[in-house]
Amino acid sequence: MDDKNSRIRFVAIDDNLIDLTAVAEYSKEFSQLENCGLFTNGFEAFEAIGYLKPDLVFLDIEMPGINGIALLRKIRASVPMAVFITSFTEFALDGFELSALDYVLKPLTPERFAKVVAKIQEFWDMKQKSAAYEVLIGGDQLIIKEGYNQIRISQNDIIYLEAMQDYTKVVTQKRNYLTLSPISFFMDRLPADRFMRVHRSYAVALHQIRELRQSEIICSNARIPVGRTYRPQVALIRL
Repeated sequence: MDDKNSRIRFVAIDDNLIDLTAVAEYSKEFSQLENCGLFTNGFEAFEAIGYLKPDLVFLDIEMPGINGIALLRKIRASVPMAVFITSFTEFALDGFELSALDYVLKPLTPERFAKVVAKIQEFWDMKQKSAAYEVLIGGDQLIIKEGYNQIRISQNDIIYLEAMQDYTKVVTQKRNYLTLSPISFFMDRLPADRFMRVHRSYAVALHQIRELRQSEIICSNARIPVGRTYRPQVALIRL
């Protein structure tokens, strides 16, 4: 990732200088990230994004002038990745509807930032390799169209699904697939008695669950977060 052309260029927008500085400082630990600008004003950021053309924006929501939700609506078509870093939980749905890659609650910590970067890197790598596949669901199989080839995946092999902006990552024991379909596509077609949405960004295969906790599910070797609105439904799961 030392090749400058392969680095992920970002801008950060937050009217709180302490929070903005935290993003700048934490990003220095990751050589794949290139800081292209820090902005405390959404309008200035909007103008700068037009010529900086970043790959990623970190942005707050409550800001004077134009808030982060409105700003992302303006730039969404030109910026591949967006991450909200905010103090407000009530805007999470808006964030995910705008295909934000992650929604982080303040205060931002180095550990949480590292998790964000890992998600960004995974999504970026798959995008760079053009490894986004069309998917069909028929019977008890997923049919992944990889170029002229078709890969058949048994539903039994799926561990979980993760929404990644407009895409969905299908996680199996052998490998992961970034598909061109939103997670709602899968949930509308997969059997409800075998797959459950447990978070705005995650759905799990019920037969893969090893342990249930209040705020997370353990599937295979993965920890899947449980969203607050999904906890009553998750509590009904019987292992």
